[in-house]
Amino acid sequence: MPDNSPPSVTAVTVRVVYLARLREAFGRSGESLAIAADAPDVAAVLATLRARDGVWARELAAGRAVRIAVNHQLVAADSPVREGDEVALLPPVTGG
Repeated sequence: MPDNSPPSVTAVTVRVVYLARLREAFGRSGESLAIAADAPDVAAVLATLRARDGVWARELAAGRAVRIAVNHQLVAADSPVREGDEVALLPPVTGG
């Protein structure tokens, strides 16, 4: 008998956009990022990026001022992400 169950998904791919100082620090404006599908939320995106160590761990360390938007809506770290979502990381901007 054939298995008609849907294939299990092991990763969710999101588009991460880096703005302002983060774009400069990371040397890119964005990228596609795969995160584990068992807990696809903003915290998992941040954890995946921090695991790269170096500048990634420093800029995204707990306590650093970074706001997160999913599909142009500001969200908390426990907000879910879905396949194809845009996750923007926005540091505070100052100036006059």
